[in-house]
Amino acid sequence: MSDDDVWAVIDPQRRRTADLLAGLSGEQWDHPSLCEGWTVRDVAAHLTLQQLGLGAALLSGLRHPGGLNHVILESARDRARRPADRLVAGIRATVGSRRHNVGVTSLETLTDILVHGQDIAVPLGLELEMPPEAAAVAAERVRSTGGTRTARVFRHLPLEGFRFVATDVSWAAGEGPEIRGPAAALLLLLTGRGAGLDRLTGDGAEMLRRRLAPA
Repeated sequence: MSDDDVWAVIDPQRRRTADLLAGLSGEQWDHPSLCEGWTVRDVAAHLTLQQLGLGAALLSGLRHPGGLNHVILESARDRARRPADRLVAGIRATVGSRRHNVGVTSLETLTDILVHGQDIAVPLGLELEMPPEAAAVAAERVRSTGGTRTARVFRHLPLEGFRFVATDVSWAAGEGPEIRGPAAALLLLLTGRGAGLDRLTGDGAEMLRRRLAPA
């Protein structure tokens, strides 16, 4: 997928996410997201912070000293104090721009909007389209850069020793017992979300369920 193709997915995905948020009630805005410790409002606020240059990133670090996860969370919580309509407008304002946060590429920006859109929609029982081809590209990016082990803003799941096979697009990666399912569900898994585990099949999926089961 070329850089132009990546941005051609990001923009409509941002619009869809903003449209979904615009229709939420106050109670839904305060609902827990798939990100542990984050509300839907926090995630929406984070999605308005996708174009930080070096100066803004350094300022966030000075305001919230600590690890990367702490800086990201507290920056989102600061922004989340804004009214819901301003957060929606902030996401809409990113449409058409190819700026991204310092230190990342368009592929990380793609992964963010795909995954965080589901962080908002899934716990609310709402549907938000995720194009399978784009989900596969993001899944490959996450996996090839070390997956949840190096993507520090994502939870780490014990995913070593499995082969991931998308059933709705031509993508597979890894070696071992197979975990099969839609590319969107595989992307959620690779970014530390177990919410799509019931959509996955194969010997590897059964093994992973046992690994994740409470002791």
